[in-house]
Amino acid sequence: MVAIVGYAVSNLEWDVNKTREEAVFEVAKAALKSAGISREDVGTVISASSDFLDGRTISNCMLIGASGAYLRDESKAEEDGLYAALYAIQRLMAGVHDIALVVAHTHSWIFNPHQVTRYMLEPWFDRQNDMLDGITIAALQMRMYMARHGVYEEDVAEVSVKNLRNASKISHTFRKMPDVTVEDVLTSEVYAEPVTDLMISPPCDGAAAVVIASDEAAKGFDDPVWVKGVGNACDSYLRDRDLARLTSLEIAARKAYRMAGIEEPFREIDVAEITERFAHQEIMTYEALGFCRKGNGVRLLEEGMTEVYGDLPTNPSGGALAGDPICATGLIRLIEAVRQIRGEAENQVEDCRTALAHTQWGIAAQKNLVLILGDEP
Repeated sequence: MVAIVGYAVSNLEWDVNKTREEAVFEVAKAALKSAGISREDVGTVISASSDFLDGRTISNCMLIGASGAYLRDESKAEEDGLYAALYAIQRLMAGVHDIALVVAHTHSWIFNPHQVTRYMLEPWFDRQNDMLDGITIAALQMRMYMARHGVYEEDVAEVSVKNLRNASKISHTFRKMPDVTVEDVLTSEVYAEPVTDLMISPPCDGAAAVVIASDEAAKGFDDPVWVKGVGNACDSYLRDRDLARLTSLEIAARKAYRMAGIEEPFREIDVAEITERFAHQEIMTYEALGFCRKGNGVRLLEEGMTEVYGDLPTNPSGGALAGDPICATGLIRLIEAVRQIRGEAENQVEDCRTALAHTQWGIAAQKNLVLILGDEP
């Protein structure tokens, strides 16, 4: 077992007035300070970045100094920061290292991230179709899900309203809209019908870092938050899977629950921080995580179950809809879950002892990772 013992997250901005190296240096330094350790105490450093999004090959090579990885074991995950955390957890549980530092960043203004999604498509046919990218395929997914379960655009808009209002209470978020309404969401710019601007996670610049300690090492830290379960799965290519169902998330959740001993997730989880890159995916995620039956995700919204005051608060931080620094987004979900358990969150849930952190990667949430966190080992 391992524990999160320190963390840091930057303000989420657009065209931030600092280099990628400066952003990573600031959160790495702050995370080590929050854990009460120095660079010399770290055995391994795992970074998360994307060559496509950074606009340079071997994007982690320029971060070795900034992340404190000089003369340290160092590696990279070419995807979300929560996958870098998984990589670090595996290294710690293998007994190779005692303390790991995980950093993640994206400066979204450097390259249009929605154009980058086209390179995830099959190259000979789908990539040649200029109409296909992450947004248009998400619109197809939303239509399929709505048609299957009798869900309306107004229902999906409620997710944006909840999360953007929550985001207004969080200091580092990018999109803060405390007075947003369903009408505002539905009348915002249409990107690919029925997906509107306020239903899409806004790309932005940001960085995050966490310090993870092994079971034995964590005993020397104050207020560690324990990783009790991990689940990871990847679905088939979009042509070969049911887009209206997040099958890989269902598999990942089952793995994480089994490891953590969770039998009734709706009753046993106190807060969920999920990565919903499109508003409709949050409703789909409720179902894939086993919070409700298939097609009943909207009922959780309608009955206020996923509000901060509800039975299962989901994204009290605003989630990805509050700001999406791509490779750092999942790591921020982990940090927000840790904050909830420690009682340090800016939109705090009462009596939080068990939390779920989730991230996704790929077109239409093809790949999913779930972590279960607790206040005790």
